[in-house]
Amino acid sequence: MEITNLSKDKNNLLERIFKLEKHNTDIKTEVMAGITTFMTMAYILVVNPMILSQTGMDQGSVFVATALSAAIATFFMGILANYPIALAPGMGLNVFFANTIVLQMGYSWQFALMAVFIEGLIFILLTVTRLREKIIECIPMNLKFAVTAGVGLFIAFVGLQNASIVVDGALGNMHDPLVILTLFGLLVTGALVAKDKKGALLISIVVISVIGMGLGLVALPQGIMSFNVPSLKPVFLQAFSVDINEIFSLDMVIAVFTLLFVDLFDTVGCLVGVAEKGNLLDENGNIPRAKEAMLADAIGTTTGALLGTSTVTSFIESASGIGEGGKTGLTAITTGVLFLLSLFFAPLFIAIPTQATSAVLIIVGVMMAGSLNKIDFDDFTNAIPAFVTFLFMPLMGSIGDGIIFGILSYTILKLATNKRDEVNISMIILSILFIIKFILLG
Repeated sequence: MEITNLSKDKNNLLERIFKLEKHNTDIKTEVMAGITTFMTMAYILVVNPMILSQTGMDQGSVFVATALSAAIATFFMGILANYPIALAPGMGLNVFFANTIVLQMGYSWQFALMAVFIEGLIFILLTVTRLREKIIECIPMNLKFAVTAGVGLFIAFVGLQNASIVVDGALGNMHDPLVILTLFGLLVTGALVAKDKKGALLISIVVISVIGMGLGLVALPQGIMSFNVPSLKPVFLQAFSVDINEIFSLDMVIAVFTLLFVDLFDTVGCLVGVAEKGNLLDENGNIPRAKEAMLADAIGTTTGALLGTSTVTSFIESASGIGEGGKTGLTAITTGVLFLLSLFFAPLFIAIPTQATSAVLIIVGVMMAGSLNKIDFDDFTNAIPAFVTFLFMPLMGSIGDGIIFGILSYTILKLATNKRDEVNISMIILSILFIIKFILLG
């Protein structure tokens, strides 16, 4: 009887916090969605430390910072915004951190961490003043649908590249057993999704992982648990070791400005894409609780810099959890818990092969590409910007660039065809800022 009452209390608590019934979901669905999201983005636990270690940062310490920052930011997203969106140090942003700021500009990784920290503080300010929220609201619905489709294409392309199905813009080696494993995974995942099988994406990840390991194509986990967690000390609070003159230098301004630009529109793209896919947009096409979602993102970036990692941002792989039925912050909380557990189950999580997650990412891309049929292709002032938006994302390898060129082309075409009433002042201001950005930074 006591156990039953405890279970009811737990369910009631989760219902009060996440409003599961209102969102037509349940605990089991949300937890499975959270696990799926984690599975598709667990690669960041390996990839991020590897990239940042090129700067001289301790790889083990960065691994811990990556897991902790992802967990903290994702918890904030789940609690503050009640969205099924997970966060972690972003791909692309970590490359800019390592290759551009440190290896090309010649600054220390501590300098780069300070740039990320300043970026986070600015984002908190922009979020509190609702400026970031207004940027999302000013984007027309046609472009929002294009963003969703573009994010889907981007996700699918990442999956194709990760699986070596596409290599340097060409077809990969179709005789490679690992490529064949991914293609088989695509068939399995596609069949499960087509049959509307509950937990389809998660099941496919497990099945492909087991098959790959059973055939000896991918490495078996080197154990299940490890309590030998690396020390965070080598990177913790190292941003504050930067000389005051470097903080107020022109290079710091350029580094922070670039990080702001890329992260802002990557986050906007992710939130819009994921929200539209999950039917989270309101009747006006806006994201409810956008301020809270943006604040979670900004807190994640600031916390990540303090812990010792590159910019934390919303992950497009969250769409895999939404595809699994995730609709509330309980999905995010589940993912955050798994990031914490990954500190002790690293051998198991890291063993998930790329082939398994790549197949899932491609299918998720298919799901999100469905937004294309909502775009008004009859009006070329809508069709061309939408086309530019969803095409540029995978081709340029940047969600942010796709949005930038989409907004620019939309504004210019509308003004050039005497459709000034369809362009709000915010879009014009953004377009001017983009042009200034290209002039100053390229």
